[in-house]
Amino acid sequence: MSSLAGLVAAAALAGAASPAPEAPSLVVHAAHLVDPAAGRVLDDVVIVVSGDRVSAVGPAATTPVPAGTPRIELGSATVLPGLIDVHVHLTSNASDEGLNGLVKTTAREGVDGVANARKTLEAGFTTVRNVGAGGFSDVALRDAINEGEIEGPRMLVSGPPLGATGGHADDNLLPFDYHHVSEGAADGPWALRAKVRQNVKYGADLIKFMATGGVLSHGDSVDGQQMTQDEMNAVVEEAHMWGRRVAVHAHGASGIRGAILAGADSIEHASLIDDEGIRLAKARGTYLSMDIYNDDFILAEGERNGIEPASLDKERQIGRLQRANFQKAVKAGVKMAFGTDAGVYPHGDNARQFPVMVTYGMTSMQAIQAATVNAADLLGWGGKVGRIAPGFYADLIAVDGDPAADVHALERVRFVMKGGVVWKNGR
Repeated sequence: MSSLAGLVAAAALAGAASPAPEAPSLVVHAAHLVDPAAGRVLDDVVIVVSGDRVSAVGPAATTPVPAGTPRIELGSATVLPGLIDVHVHLTSNASDEGLNGLVKTTAREGVDGVANARKTLEAGFTTVRNVGAGGFSDVALRDAINEGEIEGPRMLVSGPPLGATGGHADDNLLPFDYHHVSEGAADGPWALRAKVRQNVKYGADLIKFMATGGVLSHGDSVDGQQMTQDEMNAVVEEAHMWGRRVAVHAHGASGIRGAILAGADSIEHASLIDDEGIRLAKARGTYLSMDIYNDDFILAEGERNGIEPASLDKERQIGRLQRANFQKAVKAGVKMAFGTDAGVYPHGDNARQFPVMVTYGMTSMQAIQAATVNAADLLGWGGKVGRIAPGFYADLIAVDGDPAADVHALERVRFVMKGGVVWKNGR
């Protein structure tokens, strides 16, 4: 275990540059603390919380805490920053696939989102990026959480994903007679720019578009490119002009390369990324968010959840290749953020991806960093979440054992605090 000297110095520097914090509202004491920014584990620490922020962190023996401050004792536990999942679908469930999804209303999406938000928070994920929801149900969910009406993680939301008519962003299960086109489907640079503006108008924090086919979409090729370079350029340029970051669904190599060249902030899935895509991602600082856990769930449970046989065949094509390419990208030093595609598998099981990331090339600390400091950087919230440090939100979790040595510990979160409020303690 490492010394606290560096963290204390950083805390002092941050405090010198900030106004005096409000009086402490509570103090948390634990045997260990993971500092993902420094990549180390610290011993015998206290975290002083003032309102919804951390006001101090340091050695228990020397960090001043006013007498009478309420104290939470976590004993031998290890404390970490609240975890971040950059690819979730809180308004969707694993059972919504295929024909099952045709009977699901936007209103039901909102109801499901309430339950799934609570499950996600209790699993230790205090911040998420929701990348795709119908009818702006994710905007409503985010706003209700922010207003304290329901319980859930901090959310950045995309609204409906954008893409080509008949592609992965469209709903292709109904026949022509219904003349149904999904709300994010459009063709041509200017039509897609209009869709970006519509999503911004109705509350999207970011823009998501589909550069290639998908596993769970009907009638398309999982690796086939579905938007031209001009279309991708237009979406990214428009989104960035409006101050929105861009997440791009892309399995196939050509779509991945095109999205990176367009200036995407992250590539989701990246299953068939090739050497050129890895080189471009590293050179341009593009994040990869690779959901390498859910292959196991899809193949084991997909049929009973309504996934079409053709989609299961597509998953068999790319699942193992995605894991091999994840390993190559990690070895090459590409930026990686933790994203799971929760909603394809049950919400609350997000942490099951950590051991798979370690199996395929990451150290335990790198996997933790992907779900904390890296994810926060991708979201543009690097000064708010992803660390336990003065001025950051008081988003804390605690687990038994040392997750920096065994990430399985993150599947058993026993304490969750978000914004200075305890949502789970010992359950």
